Amino acid sequence: MKGSTFLILSIAGVYGAILHAAAWSVNNFLMTGPKAYLTYSSSVAAGAHSGMEECKFQFGWERWNCPESALQLSTHNRLRSATRETSFVHAISSAGVMYTLTRNCSMGDFESCGCDDSRNGRVGGRGWVWGGCSDNVEFGERISKLFVDALETGHDTRALINLHNNEVGRLAVKATMKRACKCHGVSGSCSIQTCWLQLAEFREIGNYLKIKYDQAHKLEMDKRRMRAGNSADSRGATAETFHHVHATELVFLEDSPDYCTRNASLGHHGTEGRECLQIGKNLSQWEKRSCRRLCTECGLRVEERRTEVVASCNCKFQWCCTVRCEQCRQLVAKHFCARRDTTAAAPNHIKRRNKGHKR
Repeated sequence: MKGSTFLILSIAGVYGAILHAAAWSVNNFLMTGPKAYLTYSSSVAAGAHSGMEECKFQFGWERWNCPESALQLSTHNRLRSATRETSFVHAISSAGVMYTLTRNCSMGDFESCGCDDSRNGRVGGRGWVWGGCSDNVEFGERISKLFVDALETGHDTRALINLHNNEVGRLAVKATMKRACKCHGVSGSCSIQTCWLQLAEFREIGNYLKIKYDQAHKLEMDKRRMRAGNSADSRGATAETFHHVHATELVFLEDSPDYCTRNASLGHHGTEGRECLQIGKNLSQWEKRSCRRLCTECGLRVEERRTEVVASCNCKFQWCCTVRCEQCRQLVAKHFCARRDTTAAAPNHIKRRNKGHKR
């Protein structure tokens, strides 16, 4: 890269084409890289998109539900929050970019990339050897760093936190990789196996990083030394703090705000109007408590609404080879957070809670 000419591109147009159906804005997402790497820009865009979609899934029934404004992967334009939620956004976006680049490499989308066969022929364990076509995560990691980490042009603590959390996301892709094997031997005896590494499902990476989010570590910084700016004293304080941070641990600097209430300047929509779950099959305990978490504990009431839903029904298989269904309408009960009647006093037992990182 030394001596390369760097080109800063706004890829809002690329994202707009890819994400039009999702209707979320990425106007502030910028990418930096040598012209030789511009061929990967659409994969980077798709990777960031998959990361944010996974973020929305992981936080779908929590107070902070990964709004569209969450994709702020740099400390530009005074967007310098370093909360627990910001740490997850950086990690899952970085993981999404690396994952997509690696997958597209394996699919043969790039001329300059192929399988990782660096271990092929080595004995991997008892009864198996390395072989086949392993996913080239080293390639995905290298190009991901080039694009995502280049967004951080600052040298302060928040920029270093962002870079650290980007790396946590990339390490998550590696940590969740699976070993796939193929048997060899007479009459299927499987006396020896050839094995290779392949990417896990991206949902597994999201689950992995969600655990890291719950276990994220708050950095306690010496604010007096931090105020020294880019001085040696400030850099020393930052180095001391990061010395005790594990490479796979998400870190944050600031406590989360009150996500119950709307804050337009910060892009927080509050929980009023949010849907929650009370009844349904196969609900987790976390989902079953969503109405209490989103509504009751935020000073709102749970409102039931009857909603008409159109779904396929009476499906029949027709030879050959289609399935034809009818469209049936039915009323279903859904629950939403709504304001309490202002003419009546709120019950004394209802208390707003926003302790720790409860979402």
